[in-house]
Amino acid sequence: MTIETPHIVLAGGGTAGHVNPLLAVADALRRLDDNSLVSVIGTSVGLERTLVPQAGYELDTIAKVPFPRRPNMAAVRFPLDWHRETRKVRSILKRRDAQVIAGFGGYASAPVYAAAHRMGLPIVIHEQNARAGMANKLGSRWAAYIGTAYEHTGLRPGGQTTIERVGLPLRPAMAQLCARLESDRRQVRIDSAAELGVDPDRPLIVVTGGSLGAASLNRAVAEAASRLLPHAQIIHLTGQGKSDEVRALVSQSAGDRVLSGLRAESKPGADYHVAEYLERIDLAFGCADLVICRSGAGSVSELAAIGMPAVYVPLPIGNGEQRFNAQPVVAAGGGLMTSDRDFTASWVEGHVPQLLTDAQSLERMGEAAWRYGIRDAAQVMAQHILDLAR
Repeated sequence: MTIETPHIVLAGGGTAGHVNPLLAVADALRRLDDNSLVSVIGTSVGLERTLVPQAGYELDTIAKVPFPRRPNMAAVRFPLDWHRETRKVRSILKRRDAQVIAGFGGYASAPVYAAAHRMGLPIVIHEQNARAGMANKLGSRWAAYIGTAYEHTGLRPGGQTTIERVGLPLRPAMAQLCARLESDRRQVRIDSAAELGVDPDRPLIVVTGGSLGAASLNRAVAEAASRLLPHAQIIHLTGQGKSDEVRALVSQSAGDRVLSGLRAESKPGADYHVAEYLERIDLAFGCADLVICRSGAGSVSELAAIGMPAVYVPLPIGNGEQRFNAQPVVAAGGGLMTSDRDFTASWVEGHVPQLLTDAQSLERMGEAAWRYGIRDAAQVMAQHILDLAR
């Protein structure tokens, strides 16, 4: 039987790392089949609460049901909470007349996988991390198809499951940047530099620790400003509430004359541009020669997809997930990695200027990153979902 109007329910959320790939696949579903009906199951406390409606998709919410990790009151309540939320999910899936569900990890995904399995609905999973989370580990036992951003994620699918590396579904700004870079990289650099008020003919370093920033990255680069500025301009995205410290450290190292903001705040002759956040970070990536950043799964996948050389400094918490994210692209020659403990002003001074003055090595690094990166994951995932829904 052919289903003329497939009803697809996507599940996931919590962080941008889960929500952005979900929305990229949702948009790809609409492009491939404008008759498809797409809705999302998430929580009322994650980023999906605002991002999903803003993107034009209906959101059904359930409560967070974290898997218990230690014996406490949450573990005692877990069976009742799990039963309540899976029952709610079954009601949502029936009301939505779902033909297939696709999960992207996060708190909302696990109850959806369990309910869909009991209802006999096909399950598709995307895993964006090098080490899979608990929700996707659960769902992988029942999935018909699993797409991953990395090889060897630790998922153990059932015997009938197809699993393959498809890359990370890119958010629209990054997907558009990739397409433009493939067409005319030099023109992208000129246009992006003009938008940001930087010189397209001078090397540019972008430093970012995400929206919250990374104090260790901020201090190491700012303290090394006087050694970096003879070789490059710098766009330093400090994270919320961290710009004053960076400005003070740069002033001590290289003087106030080098400090500036971005765009309208730029001043002639300023080479060190400080901002807490940049909504259009694709513009910074479009004119950068090197990025210094953490190695979250999204960051690594996006930088590889655009062919950007990077210095990755994994977040030093958990069981080393961020290190695993960066290892494959670094092994492919697309970047460098150093520990947070070792990433000091001395490390920056000893490695970054030398890298910037070796244009051929930097170019080879960018080409290696581009070869490792994947740019069509959203379309591939969407096509597998539609094939199961018809």
